[in-house]
Amino acid sequence: MLSPSTIKFLKDLKKNNNRPWFEANRAKYDTAKADFANFIQAVIDQHGKKDVSIKNIVAKDCLFRINRDVRFSKDKSPYKSNFGASINKSGKKAEHSAGYYFQVQPQRNFAGGGIWMPEPNELKKVRQEIDYNFADFKKIISSRKFKSIYGDLDRSEEFLLRRVPKGYEPDNPAADYLKLKSFVGISFFSDADLISKDLVKKTVAAFEALQPVIQFINNSME
Repeated sequence: MLSPSTIKFLKDLKKNNNRPWFEANRAKYDTAKADFANFIQAVIDQHGKKDVSIKNIVAKDCLFRINRDVRFSKDKSPYKSNFGASINKSGKKAEHSAGYYFQVQPQRNFAGGGIWMPEPNELKKVRQEIDYNFADFKKIISSRKFKSIYGDLDRSEEFLLRRVPKGYEPDNPAADYLKLKSFVGISFFSDADLISKDLVKKTVAAFEALQPVIQFINNSME
């Protein structure tokens, strides 16, 4: 579980997203960040028993900086109003591979993962694997465990082509998934979930349900 003070810090930061306030409350930030890191480490330690690719990862290598890159953004708020962690075989710096993700952002908390906007070469490999082994892929995303937590892969407009990509017929059985540009699953958590003693257990269950999808994606790119 996370401390209620961690949630409160993020809520307060959203209302006071400026450097003077942040510096005046840096001690609270340090405490909240440590709390989140401890939670992520507990998830790694538990889920690493099943997914050995992450068992030696440490939380500090998975956490993203709270500072925003505002160089190309109209929003010049200097800080993110969330804590995020990318849990991958190489931590947050992993490239060209699928992994797990957890975000704490009051009223928009979620666990999930997959691969977000892969490079064209990697995207082509994933689509080919789905096409060649659609029966296996469909079995994974149709499993009771996956559907109960994620329902389906995220089909947001930003992740979806309007037409089947070049090289595939419109009536391809896998067409709905070949049109995806990202392959991610998202399971939202309530603010109450964050301070529940079952938070680690619930997060690990979400990661376990997603693990076959992640393995399928990574195998396609290796």
